[in-house]
Amino acid sequence: MPSIVELDTRSPIWSRFFTVAPLIVVGTLEVDGAVDLAPKHMAMPLGWQNYFCFVCSPRHATQRNAQARGQFTVSFPRPDQLVQSSLLASGRAPDGSKPAVAALPTMPARVVEGALVRDAYLWLECVLERVVDGFGENSLIVGEIVAASVDERALRASDADDADLTSAMPLLAYVSPRRFAEISETFSFPFPADFRL
Repeated sequence: MPSIVELDTRSPIWSRFFTVAPLIVVGTLEVDGAVDLAPKHMAMPLGWQNYFCFVCSPRHATQRNAQARGQFTVSFPRPDQLVQSSLLASGRAPDGSKPAVAALPTMPARVVEGALVRDAYLWLECVLERVVDGFGENSLIVGEIVAASVDERALRASDADDADLTSAMPLLAYVSPRRFAEISETFSFPFPADFRL
């Protein structure tokens, strides 16, 4: 049996090992109507219905904008959009603008006010459902998905092999801390015969 290392939980533990998460880009609108795009990795569907959530902070414009406007967008970039998506984490100019937003082409959202990352493979448009504060300095931002679109090449079909789909249209993952992966090889999960969702 391998040695087990006890971690000191009096400080954050997350830099001591790797975890895997999606890399998404959250879109919001600033007070003046300018588009703000920010990469996030602490993000996931919330339950089996059409809810999506991500972790943010009141210090970030993303959370302030989502709360002020009551909506946000989510784009799932492709692996070849990694560098542009990463640049979105860069700081703001002295005038408060975010020049890196121009590095990633966008398209308008269909239902909510906002922008989506063009050429991503999945797009969600959300109305703010609630903000749950109190996770240290962080908050959980929860949205109800009111519109969703997917690149046809990434759409699952009953007559296609899922493994072929991810091979042809790889997924981008954030391997925290500070790494990424392109997922192109996947396998069927070995559920028990009597498993039910």
